[in-house]
Amino acid sequence: MKILGIDEAGRGPIVGPMVIAGFMCNEQDIPILKDIGVRDSKDLSRKERERIFEEVISKFKDYYYITISPQIIDYYVYKRKLNYLEIENMVKIISKLNPDKVYIDSPSRNIKRIKELIEKSLNNKIEIIVDIKADKKYEVVSAASIIAKVIRDREIDNIKEKTKIDFGSGYPADEKTINAIKENYELLENYIRKSWSTLRRINNQKSIKEFFK
Repeated sequence: MKILGIDEAGRGPIVGPMVIAGFMCNEQDIPILKDIGVRDSKDLSRKERERIFEEVISKFKDYYYITISPQIIDYYVYKRKLNYLEIENMVKIISKLNPDKVYIDSPSRNIKRIKELIEKSLNNKIEIIVDIKADKKYEVVSAASIIAKVIRDREIDNIKEKTKIDFGSGYPADEKTINAIKENYELLENYIRKSWSTLRRINNQKSIKEFFK
């Protein structure tokens, strides 16, 4: 039986893309993932993730990821909801890899609704398990989380190289990210999610500072 895991990296940042990844293997090969050290990407250092990523993709060929730009993210935030963006791309991954069974790290606490929307979008009958914190519970989802995180990390490195700006992690809680946006907005503009409320707060702060100049 072919088992697919799906997870994302970069849903919350204000800078950079979101990456949704799928990893698939035969059910009997799951112990190999354990031996490699696969677990939730958040529990690994970047060096560990990179090592496991290279080992996983060298041993298994059935994986696929989609990189989603800030502009597309903004469109869905304004016009629909971010969950729909994730669901649409999860369906693309499922259709691409054609598994027998899928484990998905749910983008919402309403796992019943997420499952219904995914099933409705698929042409063929596939067993689907949608779960909260699936990246910690199922090795195939953990492998997908590692792939997504490594690809996003590399995308962030590329942006830093192109702009010559070290903006930290890209997350709103990162002071380095916020300061970089304040000081270098024009250079980072194409990589920023303009739908994030964080940006409105930054703009308000800038306006107040400019007023008192």
